[in-house]
This record gives sequence, structure tokens and C-alpha cells, in this order.
Amino acid sequence: MKAIVMSYSGKPEVLQLQDVPQPLPTQREVLIRLLAAGVNPIDTKLRQRGTFYPENMPAILGCDGAGIIVSVGSHVQGFQPGDEVYFCYGGLGDHQGTYAEYTTVDYRFVALKPKSVSFAEAAAVPLVLITAWEALYERGRLEPGEKVLIHAGAGGVGHVAIQLAKLKGADVATTVSSLEKSNFVKRLGADKIILYKESNFVDAVLIWTNGEGADLVFDTVGGDVLQSSFPAVRLYGDIVTILEPAPNTVWKVARNRNLRIGLELMLTPMLLNNIPALEHHGEILKECAGLIDDGKLKIHVSHEFPLVDAVKAHSFLEAGSITGKIVLIIDN
Repeated sequence: MKAIVMSYSGKPEVLQLQDVPQPLPTQREVLIRLLAAGVNPIDTKLRQRGTFYPENMPAILGCDGAGIIVSVGSHVQGFQPGDEVYFCYGGLGDHQGTYAEYTTVDYRFVALKPKSVSFAEAAAVPLVLITAWEALYERGRLEPGEKVLIHAGAGGVGHVAIQLAKLKGADVATTVSSLEKSNFVKRLGADKIILYKESNFVDAVLIWTNGEGADLVFDTVGGDVLQSSFPAVRLYGDIVTILEPAPNTVWKVARNRNLRIGLELMLTPMLLNNIPALEHHGEILKECAGLIDDGKLKIHVSHEFPLVDAVKAHSFLEAGSITGKIVLIIDN
């Protein structure tokens, strides 16, 4: 089969199209003919600095994908050849990723693809959806009627988080960089839109909440955004970040306000091979497939590239300011 292979770390050009052996499913795995693969910031980071498992190089990147089951292992339950599925698994340097024509995945981590969307749209969903779901609902414990600030609401994780927060019955404020993105997040249901280049987001949130601060702030940006957000959270409120806090983060404001700090890394179950947590990811995808088919949740794919143009996809993502997601289309 053909796959995009990374033999060493570096610039996007290290990604090379090669012929590699087709994987064989174990007893609990399904063999999937991939039709699309999501491109995420974690892919570019692993390409730049090396994978989590350097001893297993070369590697095939790509965490989430969508395709059609070709065959099933002897212990697989609930799936059969011909099923259209989507998932988030692999691509960290250990198990093969989705930048390929075929891959294998444990059936417990897979869900039937939403019927109402394309394979490209389905492949764009899993990583950002699971991240936003866990950050808002599980780390942040979001409740109906609460006010939440979502940073970078037009981004991959952010645009899904806005919709999940609205589905929970929360009021949503979000930061964006342009009027175009402002119009985009408004269509997603954002109640308060903050152009962070033109106004201080903390001041805007305090005005929006009558001086109290948001019940929950969701940081999808990293850097100094985490620390800068502490004054925007109400006393005893929550702040969740999907980035590692900077070593020089000053926690004094967070401590004085008795904030509850949540850290979200949806890759943890893969890195630790935690089967119950990986099964939970499959359950999240199953539930959200229904939301997507009911028109309650939408994924925005801004750009599609053929698999052979993975280098261009990485370069485009690293250029920054992407609205929604980038996807690789796989013809086989």
C-alpha cells in the first residue's frame, strides 16, 4: 500500500510517499481502507521534534481518519466488512497512523461514521471532538446556564467546543482574530464575540458577566493565554487548557481566586494504552455521530489535500490562522 512515511524529524519535506506492507488485523482489530485522514497540530509537532517512540522509526503519522472496513478479526463484535467508520487512534510513532491507504484499529475504539457527512468531514471530527468533549464536559464540568469563554473559537477544537457548549445550554463567549472569523463563530451560536486584537478579552468577559468572570475558560492556544485568562474566571471557577503550562507561569491570581485547573490531553489513553479510556473515546464518537446526523453538530473542513500533498498540508497548517480543519483525501 502507499503511505506517507517519516524516516526522521524535520521540515515538512521529511514526509515521503512510499510503498509499505499492508497491515494485518489481530483478533480484536478491523482492517480499514482509509478514504480520508485529519491533519492536526500534533502531527506537525511530532514531525518537527520526533515521535513518542523514536525506536520505532520510520513512522506513519495521522491520528484520526475515516474509511470502510475491509476485514475483521475473529474476536471483533458489532462490525462487519463494508461498514463505514471513523476513529482516532495511532499516529504517535507506535501504532501506524492514518496517512496511508489502510490501517488497523481495535474495534472497541471505532464508531460508525455519521451518515450525513462525507468521509473528509468525518475524518476531521475525532481528535478535536474528543478533546473539546473531555475539556468542557469532563475536565470543566460545564453545566446548563453557565458562561464559558472559549479561546480561538474558529479553530479546529474551538469551533467544535462552541457547539458542544451550546448543546449543554451554556452561554458562550469566544476570541477570534478577524471579522471573517467573527461571522463564522456567530453562525455556530457564539453569544459574545471578542476580537482580541482590538480589545482586551479579560475586560470584555468581565463586562459580559457583570464583573464576576466566566464559570469556565477553555484555553486552546497555550503560551501566555493561560496565565492571562486567570482574571477572566470567576471565583472558584474552572480553567482548562489543552497545552502544557509554560514553566514561567505565575499562578498567584489563580490561587487567590481558588480556580480549579484542568489539563486535557486526549492522547493520554493511547500513550498509556488505557483500554477503558480508549473505549470511552469510541463511545463519544458514537454519541456524536447521532448529533451530527441530527444537524446539531457540524464540522468545518477548510482545505482538502490529496495524500501525495501531505507536505503542502503540513506547511499550510504551520502557516497559522486556520479556520476549522485540514484533511488529506486518500484515493485507493
